[in-house]
Amino acid sequence: MSTDIRTPAAVHTALEPSILYFGTPVVLISSCDEDGVPNLAPMSSAFWLGWRAVLGLGTRSKTARNLLATGECVLNLPSDALAHAVDRLALTTQVNPVPERKYERGYRYVEDKFGQAGLTAVPSETVTPPRAAECPVAMEAVLERHHPVDDGGTVAFEVRVQRVWVHEDIRTPGTDDHIDPDAWRPLIMSFQQLYGLGPRLRPSALATIPERCYRSDDVDRARAIPTRGSQVL
Repeated sequence: MSTDIRTPAAVHTALEPSILYFGTPVVLISSCDEDGVPNLAPMSSAFWLGWRAVLGLGTRSKTARNLLATGECVLNLPSDALAHAVDRLALTTQVNPVPERKYERGYRYVEDKFGQAGLTAVPSETVTPPRAAECPVAMEAVLERHHPVDDGGTVAFEVRVQRVWVHEDIRTPGTDDHIDPDAWRPLIMSFQQLYGLGPRLRPSALATIPERCYRSDDVDRARAIPTRGSQVL
């Protein structure tokens, strides 16, 4: 005789949380203004589809202004070991004077955001904004389109990745197109708190599908983009 070991289903309770940040990777977005001055800002409202990303940003942020003005950025992904660097950027802005709403929340003006984070700016290959050398993943990207969200105070930016850079220690040995998920430890933001990933729980049936089956035409498009050459930072 079989025994049903299922536990009773938990009861849902209606809730009205002010934010719905259930857990997404932290991104340090580097951008430049029209004069080439670099900015570095943390955010976590991001997701990827193929070689494209959708980024949610407030329209008054310096990053949003730079993206709209220049159409370029770098998506730097910090590991969980860089939580301290990310937190140094919290409550800072490159907008001067500090917008009233941010000032009321404790933000302060910082001009050198890379210096504030203690991270190293290194030249990118296809865009003007620099990469953050200490981040295990950096993706050079260009703006394809943007869409206002809700009342227009937030914008969803669709960017197309042109180069992907990774630290050697997260590359799957012997491959040129695969990141080892057991070696890559992203920093996660969940309800305004920073977390790392726990160990893998079990093999996934989805992993039986080769990653190259998801490869998009943007990869071939990126290969054709010429290198701009070294840039002085």
